[in-house]
Amino acid sequence: MSVIVQKFGGSSVADAERIRTVARRIADTADAGDQVVAVVSAMGDTTDELRELAMQITRRPPPRELDMLLSSGERISVALVAMALHELGHVAESYTGSQAGIVTDALHGKARIADIRPTRITAALERGTIPIIAGFQGVSAETLDITTLGPGASDLTAIALAAALGAEVCEIYTDVDGVYSADPRIESRARKLHAVSYEEMLEMAATGARVLQARSVELARNQGVLVHVRSSFTATDGTFIRGADERMMEKAIISAVTHDTSEAKLTLVGVPDQPGVAAKLFRALERRGVNIDMIVQNVSHEGRTDISFTVPRSDVEQAHEGVNEVSKAIGASDVTRDEAIARISLVGAGMKTHPGVTADMFEALSAAGVNIEMISTSPIRISCVIREDQVAEAVRAVHDRFKLSEEVVMRAEHPQEDL
Repeated sequence: MSVIVQKFGGSSVADAERIRTVARRIADTADAGDQVVAVVSAMGDTTDELRELAMQITRRPPPRELDMLLSSGERISVALVAMALHELGHVAESYTGSQAGIVTDALHGKARIADIRPTRITAALERGTIPIIAGFQGVSAETLDITTLGPGASDLTAIALAAALGAEVCEIYTDVDGVYSADPRIESRARKLHAVSYEEMLEMAATGARVLQARSVELARNQGVLVHVRSSFTATDGTFIRGADERMMEKAIISAVTHDTSEAKLTLVGVPDQPGVAAKLFRALERRGVNIDMIVQNVSHEGRTDISFTVPRSDVEQAHEGVNEVSKAIGASDVTRDEAIARISLVGAGMKTHPGVTADMFEALSAAGVNIEMISTSPIRISCVIREDQVAEAVRAVHDRFKLSEEVVMRAEHPQEDL
């Protein structure tokens, strides 16, 4: 029998009726002859509500205690799903992350998985029991404390378990029915993608697509786990995340346009153009745990330059503090901060060998009256920082320019002989 890992997000288990629906889907898969391992998130907005409750008690919750609190949400939902399966005549057992053998480092709030020891899970499967596992959490091998893996990390739990169990597929059930060429809330003509490569999905996740967490996609790529993103509320196929098939004669030039409105831009003005200054700046930010995204340094003028970079808005206070510290130490002129920016990105494996993509994107933004403030690229992505209030028109303009409502393909230059 094949092992199938199914992950259900918070919206899928938001109330009793939805929990019963999830249980029926798990039961149907088991009745079809497969061994099922389910990973479940906390119900609805439970995690956010618990975090808010902690903040009412203290503005600085101890990280260990915060993880103890936040991890309780998943323990509620897994027990309820197991009960619902019992009502359907199936034997099911709920497990916390630590009981399931998810071993992490000791970093609270953003722990990384060090190992999966699924002894109890495999034993349950051998008994014909359906394991229901709490996502988002594990146990530190060093301290034996409960840890959480960070926002959206139930996907990470599911993919890690799929890799450890040699699962045929990891199905990610959510409130959308797949990955789209743009956010359907902005572009009504966005097209559901049948398949996306790991590399494309990594770029999409990193640039604003909320369907999958980037860490989860990276783990799936490294472990070769086939991922199927689909709706909790329909039986239709969604989007498969898998390795790129280089033998395909035709490939999509562009897969999607994504956007992100969760960043801020900081600029260190009048920086002495000397070796080591940038290193001091970004080391100070690293010490504060600030993640840096796009970086632009202007051409030096009269021995001075400007350095601009983007950070998550959640980190902007720590980042501003670090930049001010470095500014005083090096004698920079000023520090500016802009929280009204957004990023729009074009993602597609075909752009590597298709000239003109960059020009087409910039022309589309220009025609829509959207000014570009920063640019960064990778072999399969182009990203631009723009004004936040122009995101919707920018997404629609670029989506229309590349005809992403259709599947525009390119011919492979050297298709394989066996095709």
